[in-house]
Order: sequence, then structure tokens, then C-alpha cells
Amino acid sequence: MPSLFGSIDEALARGEAVALVTIVRAQGSTPQRVGARMLVFEDGRTLGTIGGGCYEQDAFGKARLALQTGRSLLAHYDLNDDFAEEQGLICGGQMDVFIDPITPTPRVCIVGAGHVGYHTAQLAATVGFRVVVVDDRASFADAARFPTAERVDVADIPEWLRTADIGPRDYLVIVTRGHREDLDALRAALARDTAYVGLIGSKAKIARLYARLGAEGDDPTKMARVHAPIGLDLGAVSPEEIAVSIVAELIAHRRGRLQARSGADETDAARTAQPMQWLPPSLR
Repeated sequence: MPSLFGSIDEALARGEAVALVTIVRAQGSTPQRVGARMLVFEDGRTLGTIGGGCYEQDAFGKARLALQTGRSLLAHYDLNDDFAEEQGLICGGQMDVFIDPITPTPRVCIVGAGHVGYHTAQLAATVGFRVVVVDDRASFADAARFPTAERVDVADIPEWLRTADIGPRDYLVIVTRGHREDLDALRAALARDTAYVGLIGSKAKIARLYARLGAEGDDPTKMARVHAPIGLDLGAVSPEEIAVSIVAELIAHRRGRLQARSGADETDAARTAQPMQWLPPSLR
């Protein structure tokens, strides 16, 4: 079904996940044969069919669940049981249906094109993330510096964060050149629905930023989802090593091995590396 697989490519290019529903075993009399496929989109649209009726509707529901959990599953249908009889589909056969959620490659938006941003972009692309870079300095946000990025934007950072095409699967890595720029970026980032927000800086600096945002009336629950100080505890020192710690955290989040933590929480922060505490803005 070229149109079906073409639709998968188009959905992934839009950043949309789809579930592929395939009959992998059919025994006896069944409405469709092995290999029949159906796509289920996140908005509830479908393409193709595995035969219709109550079992297709049940598979549709399981596909929507798989899109939420990201986990594949195998469903078994006995077409002579009460489940099928209610719909008048007593075919006498059995079917196994494999439901596989297909998600787009996650995108990392690196906010800040300095030294840490540069090495983070290179490494994130190497391990399979799509990369977008933004900075308000044209000499840093230069596409020639970021050959593996799909886009490099020169823009006012808060405005970019407010208006850019950012979705719930995107990762935001805030590594700007200074504390004021970090605060402005974080303020804008908290208003967006994203998979991950990480912020560079020491615990003391992050506590000050959080206090400032709290005084401005920002919702503390939004700040609680920020990963700060950004990066796993690797004892990183140089910008290159810090980039490794950041990308390691992105991988852990992508694979479901990372919990949200607040930089203002001393208990969580004590378990987190502080390699950026010493790093002056000039080396970001």
C-alpha cells in the first residue's frame, strides 16, 4: 500500500505520530488476510482497514493507547466469541493484530549558539536527534557552524520561543550567553508545551531565577518540570564534556529513564552535577 506508507512519511515529516495496525496471523474464516493494515493518527483519523466491525474498533482504541504510551502490543481476536457475536461478525476464525506506534525523531531546540550550544548540537545530531539552533548573534548563529542542524535562526530569543513552531515532543536546551538572557528565555519557554526544558547554571543562580519568576507570579508547577542544573552527573568541566552530560540527559529522557526535577529543590539538586557552576558566560 504505497499511499499508506507515504502517509506515514508525511505524518513523521509534520512531527505527528501514527500507529500501524497489521494483521499478523489469521486462522479460519476472517474478514481480512494476513498483511492487511490500517493507520491510526493522533487526531483519530484512519487510513486503510483490517476488516471493519467491532474488532477493528477495538484495535483502533488500542492504537490510540499505544500512541499515548509509545509501546507496541499484540491483540488477539476470536471471531466466534460473544465480543464478535454482538456485532453479527461470527466468522469462526481467529486473528492476531500487531499495533506499532511510529513516532517522529525528537527535535532539540538549542537556545544559545555559544561553545556549549555548538558542541551540544553536534553531539545531539550524532545520537539521532533533529537539531534547531537559535541565537540573537549572527556571528554565532551561522549555518556554516552547524552543518548537522536542520535549521539555524538568528532571532530575538524570547520572541522566537513565543512564536516558533514548538510542539509537545520538542526538547528545549537553554544555554544562552548570560543570566539575564537565561531568565528571558526561561520565562518564554515555560509558556510552551514541550517534552523537556533544561537550563544551564549553578544551583544558586537557578534559585535566583526561580525566585524572580515566582515574584512575577509564574506557576511553580511549571518551574518544577525544568531540568536544572542541566546535565547528568558526569563531573563535566569543559564545554565539550558539558555537552556530553546534556545529551546524556536528553537520551535518558527520551528512553523514559529520567524524572523531572526542580533546580530550586536542594534534595534533587544534590544528586545532580554542577559542572556549569564555574563556567563563565564567555565560554558558553
